[in-house]
Amino acid sequence: MHYYRYSNAEVSCWYKYLLFSYNIVFWWLAGVVFLGVGLWAWSEKGVLSDLTKVTQLHGIDPVVLVLVVGVVMFTLGFAGCVGALRENICLLKFFCGAIVFIFFLELAVAVLAFLFQDWVRDRFREFFQNNIKSYRDDIDLQNLIDSLQKANQCCGAYGPEDWDLNAYFNCSGPSYSREKCGVPFSCCVPDPAQKVVNTQCGYDIRTQLKRQWDESIFTKGCIQALEDWLPRNVYIVAGVFIAISLLQIFGIFLARTLISDIEAVKAGHHF
Repeated sequence: MHYYRYSNAEVSCWYKYLLFSYNIVFWWLAGVVFLGVGLWAWSEKGVLSDLTKVTQLHGIDPVVLVLVVGVVMFTLGFAGCVGALRENICLLKFFCGAIVFIFFLELAVAVLAFLFQDWVRDRFREFFQNNIKSYRDDIDLQNLIDSLQKANQCCGAYGPEDWDLNAYFNCSGPSYSREKCGVPFSCCVPDPAQKVVNTQCGYDIRTQLKRQWDESIFTKGCIQALEDWLPRNVYIVAGVFIAISLLQIFGIFLARTLISDIEAVKAGHHF
């Protein structure tokens, strides 16, 4: 490996290998994991064997988001690792600039989400209701909605009636589905005595009087549940955001310091 050694300036091996390790752990390996999970999920759905299925997916496929995050993290990790080892200023500037952009994008999203809460609420409602329609069309989407409903003990965007948007659960439609006028099992109040999940617990539940629903299913909408959850966990959310921001700032500091060292060495070399 080629090193520069000059009396006036030199590239710090400490910053060089610390930046390399930082990228390996927080960007490159994480990107590989996200890509692996996304590609595995698509292979299970047969998308990799027939790429035309990508255009046939209904709703918002969560795997797409996983793959996009994986590609971004892998690319940044690769640029940071190679840039640090090869002392390549172009790659290091790309890495540093991308991290700065992501940092300010996260900050802008957080501020805008706080200032325009009604708009965010409407977008989340649209997202949830659009994906309720495709609940049975995509297993990953189905698992996402089930996880969200179970974790927050909620059902639908504003309530169980939202499941009328799905052809299988619709009460008034012409469907002969066994799930007609029901809700998914993730809406059901769990029974501590049952060790096996009863996936049929929501069948025909909406044929009963509404005052009886509370005994069997969650009646709170997921939008209200998330609004109630956020104030109780604001310190956790803030802590996670601060931790991620500090990691990004640390990476920016390492990259900028290494760039300065390389530029100083090259300037000394010219003289």
